[in-house]
Amino acid sequence: MAAGVELDRIDREILRLLMQDASRSLAEIAGEVGLTPTPCWKRIKRMEEAGVITGRVALVDAEKVGLPISVFVAVETGDHSADWISRFAAAVESLPEIVECWRLGGDVDYLLRVVVPDMAGYDAFYRRFVAAVPALRKVTGRFAMERVKGTTALPI
Repeated sequence: MAAGVELDRIDREILRLLMQDASRSLAEIAGEVGLTPTPCWKRIKRMEEAGVITGRVALVDAEKVGLPISVFVAVETGDHSADWISRFAAAVESLPEIVECWRLGGDVDYLLRVVVPDMAGYDAFYRRFVAAVPALRKVTGRFAMERVKGTTALPI
């Protein structure tokens, strides 16, 4: 939630509905939260302008588009300089296989989620990644066996 943005019960319900299915019509959303379309639209617009709603996307089944393998890659580095961080961020942006990148506290510096078609695809990604990012201390891939839960909806 953006700082300074007050969300009431109706705003939260609108967000829950959009997180479930952003393709719902405005009339449908308004009806479900007990508003007419115009005030509902104004609430959605306000939340977009405040940065609470950051975008609307189609969720795609990775397996059905030929990317069935998810690898969680733990990255440790010995260099935490501004130059290294900038180069790392540029490499992450340039590699489309990386769909998420998190900076962590603790013994691992970054955690990446990488999607690939197969082991050869991961090997090709790995070679490009280590070539693009200097001063890596350790890179460890953990292969997902089964997705037990997956959602983009926040518990609001």
